[in-house]
Amino acid sequence: MAETILDSDEPDPVTFDNEAGRSVFFLTCDHAGRAIPRRLDRLGLPDHETRRHIAWDIGIGGVGRRLSQLLDATVILQTYSRLVIDCNPKVPSSIPEISETTEIPGNLGLTEAARTARTNAIFRPYHDTIAAALDRRAAADRAAVLVALHSFTPVFKGVARPWHAAVLYNRDARLALPLFELLNAEDGLVVGNNEPYRVTDLTDFTVPVHGERRGLPHVEIEIRQDQITDSAGQAAWAERLARVLPAAYAEFLCR
Repeated sequence: MAETILDSDEPDPVTFDNEAGRSVFFLTCDHAGRAIPRRLDRLGLPDHETRRHIAWDIGIGGVGRRLSQLLDATVILQTYSRLVIDCNPKVPSSIPEISETTEIPGNLGLTEAARTARTNAIFRPYHDTIAAALDRRAAADRAAVLVALHSFTPVFKGVARPWHAAVLYNRDARLALPLFELLNAEDGLVVGNNEPYRVTDLTDFTVPVHGERRGLPHVEIEIRQDQITDSAGQAAWAERLARVLPAAYAEFLCR
């Protein structure tokens, strides 16, 4: 019998809201949640570690939900912590033994069966939900613009990050660059262009698989976590993105 990690009373790995939304935008939040399956005993971590940025993208779930409302857009969010399995990359580090400088005891020495159980319980349902929703859109001849939402820590391994937000892309920058220009023109914002991260086939799954392979317009957006720790900051960023994303898409259509 295949190993299982989720009990029947635990949350579904995917939250899927507003599929019937009229907007062209299709929002994802790969690291929205920080839940850890009961059977994994908090991965051997004290509670405060599961509240840090190593466990989730702080604030991005609130931004995604509010942006979904403002745009009338579909949003799909992951429930479980990226320390259980990261739903963006599919590489060995997707189940990290060390995150930043913190050892994750519950991830040490995992068997292949244990890794597969996490993939089957959390990673696959999340990405299967995204794929099926995009398939239904295509079958209905509805356009889709993939927007992958993330957040990043203000300080990483002791180094401060000056950017308030960042726009990331891989092979196709046709939507990302107009969005970068629009955000960079906002008063007081410092915006990264493919920094502090960039999208690659190795480090990312959502954009390369659901965006690039389908030929969809797409962009990954990162927001610094101190900008969105509370509901006011989340609302402010959602309102900003609800204003600039349609403008960037209009420029994309003209290119």
